[in-house]
Amino acid sequence: MTPPRRPAVVTGLRTPFARSGTIFRDVTAVQLARRVTQELLERTALDGREVSEVAFGQVVPSVLAPNVAREVSLLPQLPRTVPAFSVNRACASAGQAISYAADQITLGHADVVLAGGVESLSDIPILHSRRFSQILVDASKAKTLGQRLATFARVRPRDFIPVSPAIAEPSTGESMGQSAEKMAKENGITREAQDRLAMMSHHRAAAATASGRLQEEIAPWFGGRGMDQVATTDNIIRGDTSLEALAKLRPVFDKRYGSVTAGNASSLTDGAAVVLMMEEQKARSLGYRPLAVVRSYAVAAVDPGWQLLMGPAYAVPKALDRAGLAWKDIGLVEIHEAFASQVLSNAQAWASKEWAAKLGRSAPVGEVDWEITNVHGGSIAIGHPFGATGARLVTTLANEMSRRDVQFGLISICAQGGMGFAMILERV
Repeated sequence: MTPPRRPAVVTGLRTPFARSGTIFRDVTAVQLARRVTQELLERTALDGREVSEVAFGQVVPSVLAPNVAREVSLLPQLPRTVPAFSVNRACASAGQAISYAADQITLGHADVVLAGGVESLSDIPILHSRRFSQILVDASKAKTLGQRLATFARVRPRDFIPVSPAIAEPSTGESMGQSAEKMAKENGITREAQDRLAMMSHHRAAAATASGRLQEEIAPWFGGRGMDQVATTDNIIRGDTSLEALAKLRPVFDKRYGSVTAGNASSLTDGAAVVLMMEEQKARSLGYRPLAVVRSYAVAAVDPGWQLLMGPAYAVPKALDRAGLAWKDIGLVEIHEAFASQVLSNAQAWASKEWAAKLGRSAPVGEVDWEITNVHGGSIAIGHPFGATGARLVTTLANEMSRRDVQFGLISICAQGGMGFAMILERV
């Protein structure tokens, strides 16, 4: 019998993750995505003719380049015949791109896929109001100068007020931060617990940077007119932060009774990440040693008007069941840290008998062991470019599983719209 096709993670790479408006202020998402992919191709010496497809996640695309994946596939290292598409599953977009690659490889539709994601929140589209946009359309249809002037005479000062994309639920109008605040209150997550997790994230990320472990995943960025401004590290990490410093920060979303602050939440971030996915035997035939294979993945969704970021509480047990594994089998865990209150709420749910009953399970999913969870820090410290985070998590997890010779690793991501994403990797 023909052995099953297994989708393997060969390697991954990312740009430095930077606070929006800083080192990538004048850089587009396309530039970020192309640069990191080009560097990955050069490091792996992969013949571009081997690439079957390109899939990239992006949450806030540019109207000038809405399919960033296609711009990546037009790199000179790749044949122009390589198809590409972009996907949006909010903060799990890169995870969705990687799971798509895994499916295509398993089905035999592809052997090699470049899957990743990108976000430039320094370069978001700023829109006109609907009324002003309609005036511009009407003016473009005017046949005479008089008609055009009459159309523009309808313009009022309020029409010049720009409309920026909001990080809020279209269905509820509630921002993610407000949802995180609500979760903290309803689940009894204290300010101290949130700050403690944030401090741990920063300290671990700083240690991983100093040791060089995070550097292995980062492609240096050369900026400035003379290409002499080199960035090799994430610029959000604060290794010297303390509980005392974090406690001084004021709540953002509920200024009187709240506990969610800029210190225990992820920052608006620019960056890109890409993962080289191959069919396992194809990888070996080309001389590559895979880090891990995708054992399973799962997505779930909850009512956005409830606890917006609790999707992982449902997605993780589903992924475990599909993999035929239990929580105790997992040797390393990467949880996306959108907000500390979100991480702690989901961790509390996984360990809860009451939640187990909601899931129709006879026992809790499992209790998070922080000694094997986010061992190099998380999104609070490293940053969170919406479309790219999933690829960062896969890269970090696969690398650390290899270092520690861990058999199974788990990824958990919360996402806008009440969605949750989980993936399990198996060491090969």
